[in-house]
Amino acid sequence: MNMKHRLFALTLIALCCWGSGCQQYNKDYARLAENPEFMHKGIRRITDIIRHDIFPPPVSARIHVYSAIAAYEALAPGFPEYQSLAGQLNDLKPCPQPEAGKEYCFPLASINAMLTVGKQLVFSEGDIEDLEETIFEDFKQMNMPPDVYERSMAFGDAIAKHILNWSKGDNYAQTRSAPKFTIDTKVADRWRPTPPAYSDALEPCWPKIRTWVLDSAGHFLAEPPKPFSTVKGSEFYDQAMEVYNSVKNLTPWQDSTAWYWDDNPFRMDVSGHLMFGVKKISPGGHWMNITTQACRRGKADIMHSAESYVKVGLALADGFISSWKAKYTYNLIRPESYINQYIDPEWAPLIQTPPFPEHTSAHSTISAAAATVLTNLYGDNFAFSDSTEMEFGIPPRDFNSFLEAADQVAMSRQYGGIHYPWGNEAGILNGKQVGQYVFDHVKTKKSNGAMGKK
Repeated sequence: MNMKHRLFALTLIALCCWGSGCQQYNKDYARLAENPEFMHKGIRRITDIIRHDIFPPPVSARIHVYSAIAAYEALAPGFPEYQSLAGQLNDLKPCPQPEAGKEYCFPLASINAMLTVGKQLVFSEGDIEDLEETIFEDFKQMNMPPDVYERSMAFGDAIAKHILNWSKGDNYAQTRSAPKFTIDTKVADRWRPTPPAYSDALEPCWPKIRTWVLDSAGHFLAEPPKPFSTVKGSEFYDQAMEVYNSVKNLTPWQDSTAWYWDDNPFRMDVSGHLMFGVKKISPGGHWMNITTQACRRGKADIMHSAESYVKVGLALADGFISSWKAKYTYNLIRPESYINQYIDPEWAPLIQTPPFPEHTSAHSTISAAAATVLTNLYGDNFAFSDSTEMEFGIPPRDFNSFLEAADQVAMSRQYGGIHYPWGNEAGILNGKQVGQYVFDHVKTKKSNGAMGKK
């Protein structure tokens, strides 16, 4: 067959193929699908919706961790060196498995599972659906075979359903109808509501939520606070005076540090007779954002990114339970209430006191927990720039390590006037215990259970 006849034959085949509906699919779609930015965008959208819907910090961590677990479980089958978390997390049974011999796009399944779980746990479902439309369109543009697309979406749906069913056993629904916390102001050291809203105690039953990795809420119960006293020169009085003097003599850097790590999901501001709310990112959301920055800075692929999110998410979620257990065990008065009653009735903290007991500092706890996990994943001296607060008009901050950032968080609570030094120190210690326990006990890789330091 000469060249002219060969070209004619190839053209005829192409026309016949086109007319019969035949299509050539992109064999390189698998590489395109493994872009970790899909994972980062999904986590960020969930974080933004949590902020919009004003979920309390412990509840926010619950949403993050279930979404991250779903993403991990749907992605891991595509990476043979990784293993499921079933049997490792409390009450998590074996997850659905892909059909042997069939082709899947596991990143697509992962993003679908993550967004499906997130959508069920937030209020603003429409915002996630908007992202679904754009992100799934990106996958469709990869021109993968239709059966692979549908099979992968179905696998993601199956994982999401499994994780959501598991979530229903964590006692969250039951705590929604629990009685309000009893406030006993007759006992001097007990917590009482604080200005300006004088809100009821937040999530007093959170210690009853099923833990994810820890054996129980009291697995690492923090030591009790200093013995309560109103006597000048006593250890407790001196702790309160440290807070009092810190706020009275703040340097510009200390002032900005308190606001940088404020992370109050809903601050109630008062102007004359008007009260208005200000929404900000939650403490857990801030650390999920730092995780994203670590993934990008460390050039983590999509699987290592999923591992990072799930381990940080677990540390945050169990860290909140651990801190909340201490808070409602010790039920300690906040510095604002103590100082107003025993030192200076006109004194006010720099940032708003959140509506729950003081000891321990939850922000210090979860920050140390997340920082400990990230240190194990990315190294002791992983320098990074955190730009989380830029959307709130606060410039980025540079850190030489994750633990340096966590230590700054703890000090920020004293600068802000909402925690005693001991509450911050105990929180850091508790968080490191939780974070290391999570990292050591959650085995992601089949070989040795850890990525190791990068």
